[in-house]
Amino acid sequence: MKITEGYMPYLGYKTYYRIAGECSGNKKPLILLHGGPGSTHNYFEVLDQLADEGRAIISYDQLGCGNSYVEGHSELWCSETWMNELIELRKYLGLDELHLLGQSWGGMLSIEYLCDHKPEGIKSVILSSTHPSAKLWAQEQHRMIKFMSQEDQDAIAKAEATGNFDDPAYLAANERFMLLHAAGVPKDTDPECLRRPKKVGTDSYITAWGPNEYTPIGNLSNYEYRDKLKNIKEPALIINGANDLCTPLVAKTMYDSIPNSRWELFDDCRHVCFVEDTDRYCRLLNEWMEQND
Repeated sequence: MKITEGYMPYLGYKTYYRIAGECSGNKKPLILLHGGPGSTHNYFEVLDQLADEGRAIISYDQLGCGNSYVEGHSELWCSETWMNELIELRKYLGLDELHLLGQSWGGMLSIEYLCDHKPEGIKSVILSSTHPSAKLWAQEQHRMIKFMSQEDQDAIAKAEATGNFDDPAYLAANERFMLLHAAGVPKDTDPECLRRPKKVGTDSYITAWGPNEYTPIGNLSNYEYRDKLKNIKEPALIINGANDLCTPLVAKTMYDSIPNSRWELFDDCRHVCFVEDTDRYCRLLNEWMEQND
């Protein structure tokens, strides 16, 4: 399989991109927007097999993480930076027509892009383990926290009340929460891309979102698109896991509001369905994109 890597000049820095495969026939490329902000493209490499069907699969590290790491510029860590980066990357790579997949924060970026910028040439959107509302997201995380031990609940509540997110009891509780609903620690048998050391954009995450998944106090804290979802005209595939940070309520909120949408629930998955059930995820995406090419 052909892998093409490169950098796009952006804001005086460089945005790294990676293309698996090449387009053939009428198969439109798929561009992948990673989570975080600051999580890097790495985990998306498990989707390289999608390129076997004759479709280019494009991932990139958003400014502030991975191979696009920038240090000490907190003024950059806002949706405007990453939105304009997506718009510029489309131009730079000549992506007139494409499918768009956003996971977690990448899905938030996709929703904002479709609702506020109304771009042309988007054949379909895949909203994977994401949400349309910071308020709804935080509400659902706090609901799930109530299923944890009283000790963990108290530690999380104390951290949120005091603003001290360095307390060892809180850190241990948060780690258990993320293990339940986000992802496990990579094992030696996992694909190399999941085990590879990466430059996580911690600063971009904290500045834009907050100290954890359930305390959105960054500049995305007012992210609210529930009332705009009805304006998404593109076919939308909504994916989440039964044990996901993106709960069935969050997924259903998107499914109920986006006119031309389909919802697929992955029974045994957490926040990274494409990692935890890669084969089913790829079969679903191949079928979906062929229907909407």
